[in-house]
Amino acid sequence: MTHSIQKTLIATALLAALGAQAATVTVASGGSYKGLQLTGADTISFSADLLGALDTGKVVLTPVNGTTGVIQKDVDGFYTQADITAQLTSFDINDSTNRILNAYSVGGTNQAQPALKSVSSGGFVTIGDLWIDRTAKVVHGTLSGGNGVGTINDLVIWNIANIQGDSAITAAGNYTTTFSGLAVTTTAFDAIAKSLGLLSLGKSALSGVTDFGTITSYLTVTATTPAVPEPGTYALMGMGLVGMAVVARRRRG
Repeated sequence: MTHSIQKTLIATALLAALGAQAATVTVASGGSYKGLQLTGADTISFSADLLGALDTGKVVLTPVNGTTGVIQKDVDGFYTQADITAQLTSFDINDSTNRILNAYSVGGTNQAQPALKSVSSGGFVTIGDLWIDRTAKVVHGTLSGGNGVGTINDLVIWNIANIQGDSAITAAGNYTTTFSGLAVTTTAFDAIAKSLGLLSLGKSALSGVTDFGTITSYLTVTATTPAVPEPGTYALMGMGLVGMAVVARRRRG
């Protein structure tokens, strides 16, 4: 291979790398992307198995930091539903394909665990500020826990088994994407178990949960309205055009 060919290949690789980096843009919720405004929310729906584990530990589930929740129990005090909704704050978008790569939300849930014989010595864990990496199919978040765990930032909490409805953002409308089959990572499991002070029965109940639930992302895309120039702006434009016309006539004369 000649030196010139090597230089050409290196230059091509560098340009490709630069192009890949430049293709990702970050847009705040409510901000503009190619004439479109993006807003939305993520709702995590706990699976029946996870609700059963919460019942085993008599865990009290509470939305925190701006999230809202639909949390229901039956007449016996067992969980039947837990849907937690957090507002999306920003998006990483591939500027070439118009697909969302990462979506970030704020807020989360707190789980308070009372002391129960063979289940837990007591504790709490707060999980929130999630962001979904659609390429790697993982959910990151911030975990704050008791029993000396403290705060762990950018923790990979779940692996995603399936993604449905992931489409390019090209026009105004409502876009829905579901992330199902949330499997807790080993690192996150250990942090949660320690935060909640889980003992043998508590760990057994949590480890039996192979699917933590589903996250549904609701995105509303609206067309942005171009700003209407003030009357004074039109006047200035008119004066400029007149001036250009005068200059042109003088040059012809």
